[in-house]
Amino acid sequence: MFDAADIYRNLGVIPVINAQSWVTKLGGSRMRPEVLDSMNKASQLFVDVEDLHHKCSQEIAQMCNADAALITSGCASAIVLMSAAAICKRDESLIEKIPNLNFRPEILIHKGQRNHYDSSFEMTGAKIIEFQSEEQLRQKFSQKTVAIAFVEAPFFDEGLGINKTIKLAEQLNLPVLVDASARIPPLENLYKFINAGATLVSYSGGKGIGGPQNTGFMIGQKDYISLAKRNLICFDTNKATIGRSMKVSKECLVGLTTALKIFLDTDQDLIWNTWKKKSESIVKALRHINGLNVVLEEGVDREGPQAVIYFKDDWLGLRPEEIRKKLIEDTPPIYVGQGGYDQEINIVMVNLQDGEEDIIIERLKVLLTE
Repeated sequence: MFDAADIYRNLGVIPVINAQSWVTKLGGSRMRPEVLDSMNKASQLFVDVEDLHHKCSQEIAQMCNADAALITSGCASAIVLMSAAAICKRDESLIEKIPNLNFRPEILIHKGQRNHYDSSFEMTGAKIIEFQSEEQLRQKFSQKTVAIAFVEAPFFDEGLGINKTIKLAEQLNLPVLVDASARIPPLENLYKFINAGATLVSYSGGKGIGGPQNTGFMIGQKDYISLAKRNLICFDTNKATIGRSMKVSKECLVGLTTALKIFLDTDQDLIWNTWKKKSESIVKALRHINGLNVVLEEGVDREGPQAVIYFKDDWLGLRPEEIRKKLIEDTPPIYVGQGGYDQEINIVMVNLQDGEEDIIIERLKVLLTE
């Protein structure tokens, strides 16, 4: 019988230790057996996929205490469809024309929240317009403006803050589109933005929730969700819409719904404390090394408790980028976090299997004392 590693080895691909987080580059998160079982069973029968999509999305909405929801093929797909919904709210005939519009609708975003993924807002033909203050937001608002985008992610500028952004949007009669891809856990972020009054909020299904990596979902107001759905599901239209390349399989619809149910039924404090204990073991093992400040951090900018290595001015060892390179080049390859503050190395627990923290400790002890 093959184990999981054999499947990859037979393809000439080397399994890695993922201490970098739920990043797409390393495959997202690990799905629970119950999720995989539900997907396998769903694959055995045929159904009306549009009906299944509707029913699964309804369940997502119920679990999120939202008016409506829509399952998508990843959070990037959700961002495209949020943008499309905002454009079509003014003219539904544009559904079959996006992205080939005769004008460029504008979506406002705080300059500090520009990011690697915000091009998804522009795939519809929209144009991102930056602002840096309330005064500038009001100045850049025009008849072309269809929405305000708000992005919340680790180490991101909070812009004007979600509450103030929503208040200004209400004054200007604009929807607020929130990208909260990687903000679950903590659990409260599942309700935070909708409770604050956001119009649409998008999440990844394949990160903290533990669903299929190629799933995401949005929650929010029914009229906007309906428009997003019409841009995605186009079985009965004369022409395929922009979301046609973003279809979600019946297996993934069921898998994400199952994963969210399990996530909500799981003792999140227990999971958090497990991550914390592993972080503490790494901190304890490395904190005595001269020139380093090794600490446990679990604030708003961290995806769960993490062991973070800071390099002091008197550090004489390998540079952080050299350490990362050597970790990846060894066997098994180890990927650790980067970014954050300065030249830190952060070790993220969310995808570590039991015992992998010990492998990381031994590898780092060697590299940090060379």
